[in-house]
Amino acid sequence: MQTVPTKPIQVQGLRKSYKQHQVLKGVDFEVEKGSIFALLGSNGAGKSTVVKILATLLQPDGGTAAVNGCDVAAEPDRVRQAISLTGQFAAVDELLTGRENLVMIAKLRYLKNPRRVADDMLQRFGLTDAADRKVSAYSGGMRRRLDIALSFVGNPQIIFLDEPTTGLDPEARIEVWSIVKALAEGGTTVLLTTQYLEEAEQLADRIAILHDGRIIANGTLAELKRLFPSAKTEYVEKQPTLEEIFLAIVGKKEAE
Repeated sequence: MQTVPTKPIQVQGLRKSYKQHQVLKGVDFEVEKGSIFALLGSNGAGKSTVVKILATLLQPDGGTAAVNGCDVAAEPDRVRQAISLTGQFAAVDELLTGRENLVMIAKLRYLKNPRRVADDMLQRFGLTDAADRKVSAYSGGMRRRLDIALSFVGNPQIIFLDEPTTGLDPEARIEVWSIVKALAEGGTTVLLTTQYLEEAEQLADRIAILHDGRIIANGTLAELKRLFPSAKTEYVEKQPTLEEIFLAIVGKKEAE
């Protein structure tokens, strides 16, 4: 009998409450290998809670979540070996140079030849010219690129990007988008949380909308567009934007 490959991320019935406030009410989704999966939702929808559970930083109250075939609650150490996490704000040491930050992480991960690892990452993320400058002198886009580079040291199979472009200007945001696309093209599985609709539209192979503790829509952009009323024909056919789809789906659920 042929074995069905395990998907990198599998979530079923995930629940989480903070005291009396139920944040996740039964979240279900799967992520394909080498794809970009966008978890889209408003502030407070529970996106970061999902990521923290998948990254073993938070215990769920119910349901199951498996990363790289390992249960996040029962096998956290094995999960951590396969993943990397970039949070909403760049977690870099501003007193060190870009190279020193990367060498430090490579040493913490017990990699051979940390300096070579650092040089490879600097080149890969377009930071070679700024390698020996203190991070305090970096632009916002450069700090975010370095932050993602730090997360990618050791080539994790799965990377979680929690609101990766928060606070960045449009030019820096496009730089980060380019990096994320390159990660997926190289075979890395990316789970991206965002409240920026254009970001999900530009990057994601699949998009799930998290609202009121549940996934209320999940599919490709083309599939989500089919949930929207037919395009109006005036002089040209106007296709709905992801923003229109999101607002229509969320508004519909709130009216029920």
